[in-house]
Amino acid sequence: MSRSARANIRRPPGASQIIGLEVAGEVVAVGAEAGAWKPGDRVCALTNGGAYAEYCAAPASQCLPWPQGYDAIRAAALCETFFTVWANLFGHGRLAAGETVLIHGGSSGIGVTAIQLAKAMGARVFATAGSAEKCQACLDLGADAAINYREQDFVEEVKRLTDGKLVDVVLDMVGGDYFQRNLRCLAMDGRLVIIAFLGGAEAAKVDLRPIMVRRLTVTGSTMRPRTTAQKAAIAEALRAKVWPLLDAGRCAPPIFKVFPLAEAAAAHALMESSQHIGKIVLKVAE
Repeated sequence: MSRSARANIRRPPGASQIIGLEVAGEVVAVGAEAGAWKPGDRVCALTNGGAYAEYCAAPASQCLPWPQGYDAIRAAALCETFFTVWANLFGHGRLAAGETVLIHGGSSGIGVTAIQLAKAMGARVFATAGSAEKCQACLDLGADAAINYREQDFVEEVKRLTDGKLVDVVLDMVGGDYFQRNLRCLAMDGRLVIIAFLGGAEAAKVDLRPIMVRRLTVTGSTMRPRTTAQKAAIAEALRAKVWPLLDAGRCAPPIFKVFPLAEAAAAHALMESSQHIGKIVLKVAE
């Protein structure tokens, strides 16, 4: 799980009332639409709910194999962030090799994934974080520059780092008063992709002129309401484009701490404290 709070999305019809959206484990039973999956296969999955349980069902098309050398802990930290980053940064955001991206919340589960994938795909990466330690973690993961938003104005830093050319894409999970500042960071034909609202879902008075003058695109999405077919398409793209990177060790989910499932409340307290870097994982069984 990651700290990047999503918009208040209702549980999809038919989804489990048990919380949790990403799992890893061994297949114990399959249904008629399981395809090639069979009992004994080791998979990770983006579920539609129910991950905080001893057994969890997931659509076969939303499952992926464990990357080479992975155990259940590492595999469990993959799906939600990788699905989200792939769909938003490379889908809606259309980030391409040679472009520059600003990633807010660089030390979060989403952030550490976005930094690594953006670098692996040939982008120049700037990230924001709230402490020197977290900024260093972003640099260690491959970011070209890390901006301490508590001490630096990220708009001015983006201008300085790019010699005034600005960035092509901003991946934002803050919202609120970041909206106008994000627009100021974007170059001609830039794209602002919003995936969460840690700073609030409403912005103060906004000057929309930069959108027209610089032909900016403002977009965003949530993952959970997507259909199984839509999630399956993302899974197929990940298996083709990203899983080879994981197999080769070119990127990996940083695991901050592992808790037994019975201590889920403590795991959530740590997540809300924002003292972690990367992923927090719940372990169901040995």
